[in-house]
Formats: sequence, C-alpha cells, structure tokens
Amino acid sequence: MKLGKLIYDIKLAEPVSQQVIEQIKRDVHEHLLVIFKNQGFISGERHVEISKWFGNLESTFYKHPKSPHPDVFRVSNDEREGCRNVGRTGWHIDGSFMKKPFGYSLYYIESVPKSGDTAFVSLNELIKSLTPDKRDRWERLWMISDRRAGVIHPLIYPHPVTRLSTLCFHLGMTEGFVCDYGTDRQTIMSEQETIRILEEIHNEIIKDDRRLIYSHKWEDGDFIISDNLAVGHEATPETQYPVSEVGLRVLHRTTIQGTNIPSKN
Repeated sequence: MKLGKLIYDIKLAEPVSQQVIEQIKRDVHEHLLVIFKNQGFISGERHVEISKWFGNLESTFYKHPKSPHPDVFRVSNDEREGCRNVGRTGWHIDGSFMKKPFGYSLYYIESVPKSGDTAFVSLNELIKSLTPDKRDRWERLWMISDRRAGVIHPLIYPHPVTRLSTLCFHLGMTEGFVCDYGTDRQTIMSEQETIRILEEIHNEIIKDDRRLIYSHKWEDGDFIISDNLAVGHEATPETQYPVSEVGLRVLHRTTIQGTNIPSKN
C-alpha cells in the first residue's frame, strides 16, 4: 500500500461536488493520507465544513485564543500563536485514550517554517513487517491508556472500514499493557515490561533507516486528510525549534468523532 495520494486539481476553499467528496473518502481509506496541494487560504469555518464530510467533530480539548474556530486545534512553536509541544510525546494515533478513538484527522498549515515535518507510518504495513513471533506477541496485548479512567483497547485489531489489521496505541500516553485480556490467562505487564513493549513498538516503526515512514515537509497551502485509525504519526523535533531559528509554524487540526470501539471481532 502506498502511503499518501497527492491532489493538485481540487480547490477545497471552493464548492466540491458530492461525487468528488465520495471519491475523496474512498481515497482516504485506500491511501491513508490525501494531501491537497496549493490550497491557498482555508478559513477555520471552511476547515470545519470539510471535516463534516467525514462525520461529527470532536471538539479539541485544548483551546487557544488565536484559534479560528472553537473546533480547530491551533498548534505552533510560539505559545502566543498556538499550543506548543503538540505531537511530541511519541508515535500515536489521535484519541487512543477515548472509548471510540477519532476516525479522521484533518490538517492545514497556516504558517510554514523552514523545517518541521509531520511523520506518518502505515500501521498495517508496520504489522505486516513484524516477525511471526513478534506479531503473535503483539496480537495478545491490550493497551491501558493513562487518561480517562484507563480505557483498555486491543493493540492490534481490524480497522472498522477496511478490516485490515491496525494498531490502537500512544507511546507517550500508555499506563500499561495486559496480555490475554479477558481470559483466564490474563496478565498485567510490569512497569519494566511496559517500557520494553513501548520501546519495541518505537524501534519497529523506525527500523531499517525509517523505511516505513513518510515524513511530510509542509509547503504553503497544504491540507491533509488522514485515516487516523490506520496511520500513526508524530511531530518531528524541529516543529518546536524557536521562531528565530526556523520561522513561525502554525498548524490547524480537526478530529472526527469515532464511531467504533476497537475490537478483536
């Protein structure tokens, strides 16, 4: 599966036909990322309108006074311009701590720095790259979130739309793991075992000189729609470099309310 599809001939700021919207939805599940180039200015209101093609918005948990809309999460390398240090807690999907993780994430770059990528990885390709023994071990694991009363999700489960194997995970927001959850063999992993598992997931993502990773170098007018349940991501360290070094970075993000509880079935 190729990670990402580039689109040059659609202007999201203008009306988009229902037929084209349905094709975009299919493309998101096929390519995991749909990257619209040369979009010019996308207002917060329009960003929200586009987001509603995919379902109800889950309003962001962090508010910034310069956000262009209550449902738009504004992040930056300058705290006066947006929330800082976002996406720097490790590889993750958005909303892993929720009973129903976000279905989609939509990003628009308002101010492009000289450096500061968003890195993505296909979770199905990651799973397929595992050795059989490692895959078997991961299949038996369930992650316990460190937020919202310790929600428990299977680490590997079938994507609710494509049915391809994917991960529910957050390397920086996991309290622990349970092996064989819900069976008479259920075992809670120790703190040391949890650290080892988190390190193992990280190392599998970046292995072989990061061959599984697509690192998106933002350009003016970029707008990305991602299948949040199928693609992991993290912000690269340069996203938090000072404005004096890389220039101002301002990124807008919306997230779409999840409709499925991760399940082995």
